[in-house]
Amino acid sequence: MSAAAPAGREGTAGSRTAGSRTAGWVLRRAARAPRSLGRVLASAATVFLLSSLLTFGLGAVSDANPAAAVLGETATPADIARLDHEFGLDRPLWTQFGSWLGHAVQGDLGRSWFTTLPVGDSIAAALPVDLSIAGLALLLAVLLGAAGGVAAALRPGSRLDRSVTALCTLLGTLPAFVVAIGLITLVSVQLRLLPSGGYVPLDQDPAQWLRFALLPALALSLDAAAGIARQLRTSLVGALRENWATGAAMRGLSHRRVLFGHVLRNAAGPAVTVLGMSVPMLIGGAVVTERIFNLPGIAQLSLRAAEQHDVPVIQGTLLVTVAVVLAANLAVDAGLLALNPAARRTGRRDARRTTRRPAPAGAR
Repeated sequence: MSAAAPAGREGTAGSRTAGSRTAGWVLRRAARAPRSLGRVLASAATVFLLSSLLTFGLGAVSDANPAAAVLGETATPADIARLDHEFGLDRPLWTQFGSWLGHAVQGDLGRSWFTTLPVGDSIAAALPVDLSIAGLALLLAVLLGAAGGVAAALRPGSRLDRSVTALCTLLGTLPAFVVAIGLITLVSVQLRLLPSGGYVPLDQDPAQWLRFALLPALALSLDAAAGIARQLRTSLVGALRENWATGAAMRGLSHRRVLFGHVLRNAAGPAVTVLGMSVPMLIGGAVVTERIFNLPGIAQLSLRAAEQHDVPVIQGTLLVTVAVVLAANLAVDAGLLALNPAARRTGRRDARRTTRRPAPAGAR
């Protein structure tokens, strides 16, 4: 008994040392997340600044004469000069850019040269259309892509797996406007289930909004759903063959718990990345789908402004579009950090340090 006491004390001390090492390792891993998120924010700020400079530059190099276009053919040079001064076009470009960017970050995107309405008000009226339809399209893409990817991964090499892969390949090659026309022909013309165009605001009538938004959202979502399904299927098949997944099943965990509690979380990273990359494609496809489905979105606003050479509206829509894409990318990065700590962007130095110093045995 006397010899057992020191051994017990040594075992207790050893467990405390292992526990302290484990706690330190966990804290170091958790501390890297803010630095990673800070790098993402810094990168997004840099991209936003460069995008704003490019957006302003496109308007500055335009050969359109807004004063002459507003005043008409009877305008005199004195009238044109007076209106250029009111628009601030007689100042140096860097001064114009600084003033425009300073007002833009405060929410003031200027006024339209033709309607004299605030650009921010026009965008605020059109942007909810795109955001609501894009949000519904992302939801459909996640649901359809996750269902297809999980179903194919559970039976690799089966007829279902080959069918899902072939369907995803086909959907990935079809442009959004082709899918939109096909859906209108099938669902609206032949089956007469949903309207082929128009829009009702979500806050006005959610049921009617869903009826009008379902077809354009589905047309935009199929390409993203195909990409999500392919990536998720590949990741799940690889993760299900890992030793830790096999060990979890051998310990008595149910197949559903292993899949949805462990494997899916570790394998969802590539699919989430594809989802983030789909946001610019959704916005780009909205230019065509808005015209096909007669939606009063930001794409139609920018097209009308381009036809009139209304530079403030063009600059405002481009800047807001860039901001929406960056916000979506930030959300995707945050989701990756939450899903898989291994996806944290810790930099090359932290990666080499982590490789050289493995985790303690108590943390595994």
